[in-house]
Amino acid sequence: MLYIFFMRITKYYSPNFDLKARSNKSITAIIIHYTGMQSERESLKRLTSSRKKVSCHYLINRKGKIFRLVKDKNIAWHAGNSKWRRLKNLNKNSIGIELVNKGHKYGYQTFTKIQIRELIKLCKNLKKKYKIKNNFILGHSDIAPLRKIDPGEKFPWNFLSSKGIGIYPIKLKIKSSKQIYNIGMFFQNLRKIGYRYLKRKFQRLIIKNFQRRYRQKKIDGVLDLETFEISQILAKKSNIT
Repeated sequence: MLYIFFMRITKYYSPNFDLKARSNKSITAIIIHYTGMQSERESLKRLTSSRKKVSCHYLINRKGKIFRLVKDKNIAWHAGNSKWRRLKNLNKNSIGIELVNKGHKYGYQTFTKIQIRELIKLCKNLKKKYKIKNNFILGHSDIAPLRKIDPGEKFPWNFLSSKGIGIYPIKLKIKSSKQIYNIGMFFQNLRKIGYRYLKRKFQRLIIKNFQRRYRQKKIDGVLDLETFEISQILAKKSNIT
């Protein structure tokens, strides 16, 4: 067993990482995923298979047990093609955390309370150790919105924000139903927040992924006033840590 900041973490080796170590300063983001597989066993098998060439730094199972597959100082292979603000291919700048969940393909589950509780502890520790800003605590769908939807609409971003992890628009006040807004203005806000891959032909997909995080009761890919207002609030807070 390994103890980090009073947390109990189980070592579980994955060979899928870059051999060259990175500096603490280069670690600027946390990326949250779900495993999207039918079982914890299958997830660990895939993340430790040299043939699959995917991994993460930490995996948290449904009972809140934390596994460390790759050391923080090494680059794990979890983000793939990705962008956020000035960062590209975020593997080199991030810590990847997988949460055991069957995902949308096999029966999307509500994340367990203990799973989220342990995630919050882990994120707080990592945030403190590497001085990670809240607007760089992200989901896979934030950094790769054209191909990923995890951790999905059941992930409690609102609750995490209340515990000091990540950013969420707590209060929403729509001033007027006559407010002018359009997709161009919405994309400008998303760019300020940090999103990239902002192509008009994928606008419905991009809106849906934005809603999966910030408007989880309405995920239809339609830009309405409330979705726009959320983007306005977040754009104004984009420099808040």
